Amino acid sequence: METSTQKLLKRGRPPKVLLSKREPLAHQAAALLRSLIIRGEMVPGSRIPERELSVRMKVSRTPLREALKLLERDGLVEISQNRGARVISFTVEEARELFEVIAGMESLAAQLAAQRITDDELAHLEILHADMLEHYRNKDKDLYFDVNSRIHDLVVDFSGNSILRATHAGLMLRARRGRYMAIMKPDRWNESVAEHEALMEALRKRDPEAARRVWQGHLNHTGDTVCAVLRGQAAESPPR
Repeated sequence: METSTQKLLKRGRPPKVLLSKREPLAHQAAALLRSLIIRGEMVPGSRIPERELSVRMKVSRTPLREALKLLERDGLVEISQNRGARVISFTVEEARELFEVIAGMESLAAQLAAQRITDDELAHLEILHADMLEHYRNKDKDLYFDVNSRIHDLVVDFSGNSILRATHAGLMLRARRGRYMAIMKPDRWNESVAEHEALMEALRKRDPEAARRVWQGHLNHTGDTVCAVLRGQAAESPPR
């Protein structure tokens, strides 16, 4: 039986991101694989077929293996000398703990951003927020998710706290997989959009407490949804 990754490769997912000569092939391969893992197109626990990926991406095994080492450092894959590389599974307990930390960090960032954000920074967020709403109305999950992720990162950037920014960046790659899982639930997607609008209103008013409260709830709700999705997947999985 074909694996989901093999089916994905046969569909010819676009390797065009690897055509640039300005960036090392390993980094470009890592970016493509990272996107596939975050969007759930490479199933947690599944083996990563290096030979097939090498052919599809038109790169040699060397940069591909370098890419997998980058993803291992990101906490997205595990590499075994005997079994090769596999996509790391995301457990309910890991999700709960991760989103507890992310909720605390991003709510602090929102509080600080409401105090420190400039008019130009707020205007930039307004543009992205409008783009996100358009993708939501069009039900384009991938474009929505890309803009949504950018907004989350900028709220942290606009906190003006470099330690918070660096710590947050180190955690977000695994958290993004969970956040993408959450928007696959229609009710949560609708709720999330309303929470984003509430944050924008708090930032417009420069209200730190409202921004903190809204963003804390937003990330907590996302974490709850991710845990519920993972429990459902565990219940549906056949016993080994």
